Amino acid sequence: MIKKLFVLSGLIAFIGLSAQKTHKVVKGDTPYNVAKKYGITIDEFYKLNPKTKDGSLAIGQVLNVKSSSATAPKVQTSEPKAKEFGKIVLQPKQTIYGITKQYKISESDLRKLNPDLDSHTKIGDEITLPLDSIKKYGGTQTAVVEQPVTVTPTNNRTKIDSGNERTSSSVQNDEYVTYTVESGDTVFSIVNKYGVTIDELIALNPDLAKGLKTGMVLKIKKLDPAYVKKNGDALNVVLMLPFGYSANDSQYRAMALDFLTGAKLAIERNAGNGQKLDVKIVDSGSEASFRNSLTQINPNNTDLVIGPFFKSNVVDLLDFTKNQKIPVVSPFANAPELHNYSNLVILETSDQTYADKIVEEVKAVYSNQKIYIVADAKKDNANYLKAGFEKTLKNATVTVVNSAAEIQLDQNMMTGQSAPVIAVLANDNDAVGEAFANRVIALSKEVQGLKAFSMYSVSSFEKKADDLVMANLVYLMDRKIDPDGNFEKEILAAYKAKYCKTPGKYAVIGFDVVNDMLTRENKKGEIFKQMNKVQTQLATKFEFERVKANGAYINKGFRVIRLTP
Repeated sequence: MIKKLFVLSGLIAFIGLSAQKTHKVVKGDTPYNVAKKYGITIDEFYKLNPKTKDGSLAIGQVLNVKSSSATAPKVQTSEPKAKEFGKIVLQPKQTIYGITKQYKISESDLRKLNPDLDSHTKIGDEITLPLDSIKKYGGTQTAVVEQPVTVTPTNNRTKIDSGNERTSSSVQNDEYVTYTVESGDTVFSIVNKYGVTIDELIALNPDLAKGLKTGMVLKIKKLDPAYVKKNGDALNVVLMLPFGYSANDSQYRAMALDFLTGAKLAIERNAGNGQKLDVKIVDSGSEASFRNSLTQINPNNTDLVIGPFFKSNVVDLLDFTKNQKIPVVSPFANAPELHNYSNLVILETSDQTYADKIVEEVKAVYSNQKIYIVADAKKDNANYLKAGFEKTLKNATVTVVNSAAEIQLDQNMMTGQSAPVIAVLANDNDAVGEAFANRVIALSKEVQGLKAFSMYSVSSFEKKADDLVMANLVYLMDRKIDPDGNFEKEILAAYKAKYCKTPGKYAVIGFDVVNDMLTRENKKGEIFKQMNKVQTQLATKFEFERVKANGAYINKGFRVIRLTP
């Protein structure tokens, strides 16, 4: 019988000593990686730099990194290494995917060097790459040398634990709901949308007296009081996993055990970086017996709960912790009835989010083509897409079909010649995805200009990427590991060293969820002040936004893959 409760505690700090010196903050620095670089603990760092207690650093800020001890450690003292970059010119049939393979660079690193890679990439565009890679792997492609870029020495552990290397936006104050004014907005439309009075809106935004302007960022109203961390340095975390109390109550035990292996790796990595953690793992039983497990949680001494897995259990937990406003993280459950809880973080990106992005992508290239949507058995996603196209596109002709074989080229009424169409996949089944890939490849050979889109990534897309470029395929991808990324390689190696196997699906999710949440925490437990950071973990992109004023945070993260000819 599985134990109902066991404790994994870590109060681990790297105690190091450094010589008398200061450090000037550069882009990418965090308290954790600066402390690690100079061999001091994070507690020592904060004592030496009390103004950084909120975890934020300003570029150019001078930090004290002198240790309280007289003995100096081995500190990296070499000057920052200058790294040269160059550019290649995008050639016909050369794709983003092909570039990552040819030049041995991860897609995430490629996009860091080329922030506009997703927008209007076409033949003749210049792509920035490390100069050494161009020289080594470029073949006949020559490079235009750019000015050297200073790269601050760091180490892989710092990259992983701080999460900052994988962050695309800075931390902002999150005390108010804000709104960016769009074209067509009026003061009345905004106050009606958010349920505030005009006097309240003007009191928070005095510049409104000069008139409402597109692009203005308005404060709307103050958020509910955020959770305040309990006493003590350690972050008290509870993982609620459905092991099942008995052999007759263990339907999800294998999933929970797999999730736990990834979670433990994330916990150990963050503890090893100096984060003080007290982690309790609670057997949440099954959906029916869940309430019994709540007796194992002390809401007055808990800073963060990750889990449970099921929607009904999440609601029970939120009701149980409503007085303390403890942050609750839902790894899988995402439903409208959960969106009203201000202390809830929902990690599962919804199909509706994917569909909205596909509508946006199609709108950008639409020119009166017929649209075919390949549906799954339920047709919910296909019907949602159809409604979105018909609302967004003028006079759109949209047909929902059951198989890719039903996608047909249009005919030009004047010439009788075949005309291209838009094909959309709204089914995540691999076999259906392969049939879709084969069909759009065949049609793209008959007529130029066919455009294909998919809400999901299926295995055939990567295998047939060179052919799918002719169909201009755009697809969304999440929870897929980039095998060329340095971060990904290190995590996979660490997992294999620990468990002697590659991580399963739920182990990957367990690592991503726990590592993401722990890297958003700071010493004060102010996780909600860190929620606007965009972070990509081992296989999942996390990009949170509040679904409504004082509502839950939901993940709207995904990666857009474009195969361009």
